[in-house]
Parts: sequence; C-alpha cells; structure tokens
Amino acid sequence: MSDHLHFNLFTMNSVEHVSPGTWRIPGDQSHRYVDREYWTEVARTAERGGLDAVFFADVRGIYDVYEDSRDPAIRRAIQTPSNAPQSLVPAMAEVTDHLGFAVTRSTSYVHPYQLARELSTLDHLTDGRVAFNIVTSYLESAARNLGLDGRIEHDERYDRADEFMEVCYRLWEDSWDDDAVVRDADRGVYTEPEKVRAIDFEGEYFSVAGPHGCEPSPQRTPVLYQAGSSDRGREFAATHAEAVFVSQPTMEATRSYVEDMRERVAETGRDPDSLKFFPGIVVITGESDEIARAKRETYESYVDVEGTLSLLSGFVDMDLSELDPDQKVEHIETEAIQGVINAFTKNDPDRDWTVGEVARFAGLGSTSPVVVGSPAQVADEIERWRDAVGVDGFNLKEVTRPGTLRDFVELVVPELRERGLARESYGGGTLRANVFGRERLAVDHPGRRE
Repeated sequence: MSDHLHFNLFTMNSVEHVSPGTWRIPGDQSHRYVDREYWTEVARTAERGGLDAVFFADVRGIYDVYEDSRDPAIRRAIQTPSNAPQSLVPAMAEVTDHLGFAVTRSTSYVHPYQLARELSTLDHLTDGRVAFNIVTSYLESAARNLGLDGRIEHDERYDRADEFMEVCYRLWEDSWDDDAVVRDADRGVYTEPEKVRAIDFEGEYFSVAGPHGCEPSPQRTPVLYQAGSSDRGREFAATHAEAVFVSQPTMEATRSYVEDMRERVAETGRDPDSLKFFPGIVVITGESDEIARAKRETYESYVDVEGTLSLLSGFVDMDLSELDPDQKVEHIETEAIQGVINAFTKNDPDRDWTVGEVARFAGLGSTSPVVVGSPAQVADEIERWRDAVGVDGFNLKEVTRPGTLRDFVELVVPELRERGLARESYGGGTLRANVFGRERLAVDHPGRRE
C-alpha cells in the first residue's frame, strides 16, 4: 500500500456517466460537457485536491439492448451524447502542472501503431501525465459502427488485446534508444539511425514493421489501467495492468477480488504488491451528517430507474425490460461485461439480488458502494477500506457535476490530509512517479522484460 491514498475522478465526456437522471438536479452542470471551460475548471479543482488523475471512461456505441431500442438511452442521456475523451487532455493539461489523465481506448477498434503514436504524443504534450485504460469494448452497436458484422467473442477480444499490447510495448520500449535523438547541428544529424529499430512484428491479428514514429516520451509507456472482472479479464489485467479499477458493490467482494488478483499477478512472475487497486466509490458529503443524508435523499429522488436499466442492459447484454422486477438475478454468461452480474451474485453469494434491487442500487454509481456522511465519517469509511481490504486508492464516481468533485475536494480532502491519508503536494514529475514512485514500467512487467 502507498503511504497515502490515491484518488482519481471517474468521469466521461458526456452528459451522463453512471448516475442516470441526475442531470436533472437543480444546479447540475452536466450539459456543459461540451464546454472547454467546464473541463479546465474540473482539472483545476482536481489538482487543488491532490488527485492523481481525471479518469475518462468511453464507449463507441449507443445502449440499445433495453427494449431492443436505442430510444431509451437517447431520451434519457445514457452516456449519449458523448465526445472523445482524449481531445480534452491538452486543454486540461495546460491549466495544471501535476494532474494526470487516464484515457480509455479500445484494443478492439483501433490499430496498435496508431494508438501508440497518439498516446506518445499526449505523453510528450503533458510532460508525462498520461495513462491508458485498456478496454476491449462490449457494445454490439459499437462493433457495427466500426465496420464489423458483430461484436468479437469475449475471450477472443482479450486474445487480440494481449497481442495489441505486445505491439505497443515493442514500439514504446524497444524501438528507440534513450539517446537516439542527438540534435547535432554541426554534423547535421538530428537522430542517430542505428539507435532506431524496426520491430518487425508478425502475429495473428497484427503485422507491424515499425519503427515507432515518436521519440521516447517522458514515461515511454503510459501508466496502464485495466478493469478485468471475468476470469479472462482478470488474467489479462494480471499480466498487463499497473493499476486495476475495481467495480464491486461490497467490501467483502472487493477483498475477494484483490486477493484473487494478487495470486494471479504472482503467477505471471510479477511482484503481487506492485499492482495498485482502485475501487469505484460514490461519496455524498456535507458539512454535517444530516446535510449529507438530505443530499442523498434528493439525489435518489432524481434517479432514473428506466435509464439505469437501460445502462445495465447494455452492460450485461440482456434486455432487463423483459424481466419481472422481483425476479432473482442469477449468474449470466454474457458476451458483454461478465463481471457486472458476478458482482451481485458470485461475489455476494449470501444475498439473492432481484432485478429491481440491482436497478435501485445501481442508480447512483452503478456497481460501486455509496458512502454518505460528514467529512469525518467519509474519511472513517475510506480509512476502513484501506485497512480492511488493502486498497491503494479510489475512483470517485460523480452524482452531480461538478458538485461531487467540489464537495470531495473542499470538505473531505482537508480531513484526509489531517490524518495523513491524502497528499499535501505532488512529489514526482510524471503520473507514474506520483503513483508508483518511478518513471518507467517495473522491471518485471512484460513491457520491460528482455
């Protein structure tokens, strides 16, 4: 565990992210997602609170499983409309000095050479403050939008992702020597050709000659996040991730996930203590417990149950409108996000969840726990999670925008700092230095191994 906890704002360049209906709350500014000044304000606030990064989710399709229609998602702003997250990074980096930016990109719908170049460029422009949240994409509509007849089968998506990452590692880590760029005006040599190599990669899914088109960026490989929940997803995360975003609804389920992942990481030959864990969490706070609980009551009154079911239907690839609200949710093998259903069934086996209970629970922050109370009470709960589960930090899920972030920074962060649980200032120059205390991938990571 870290000496202090790490925090990311978990958000999306869209109207709604994972709290359907809350855009209707008076004062909410979700509609400003198209406004550059909204995002620069978010960046300044996050850095003032010492957060490690703004963590951007993303999707490439529209949720159209619920009622076999995209209309509910469009009507209720379920991650629709949305814009590309990576386009926000330069503007947000310009008004900050230390805050990092985790960008979600799909290995299913982009070429590794293209992505490696894009992320190296962002890493240069931000002085090494970029992370790559590796996803394989789960929406059937995304596959159709990007020229495929249908979604790639679940496990094959991860097979492709393994090869995708191997290509990226060779481009980022192996293609250019650290001292390849010499800028020798007297000799007329900018880069020494013998210090730049092709990678000549030939695999099942990709053929990439190289070399990388970019000189080494401050981090070379961006910080690597992943959120694998299925068995195959966990295997992938254990191999590649430096930090894992955990989406489990209870402390017990999170502890089980952490223990399982550490065992898997050890089996790959990596140090199991090198992997950092960031559960998702919804924090609702106020100057007192009474104020915080009143906020929660208000927020819950705006939760859009149909919108939540539309979101969950896309997550699990099952039309939940066809199920009775009192029907028990059983384990479902799905081509979408297997871990969502598992979070409520396999990881909490002593409780029988119904469709209605899942929808109500997920209305604020989907599968993550909700912590409500005064700053001291919230800090108590955060500290309890650290001590009981061994997590390294949290991804903060929003209810109101930017109210959730502002409340956390202005009310909870001072309490956490008083207890030594949150940083007073940034130590490193790059995102990896601030989170891991080093500039490069660990030597036992597959991206660095000889």
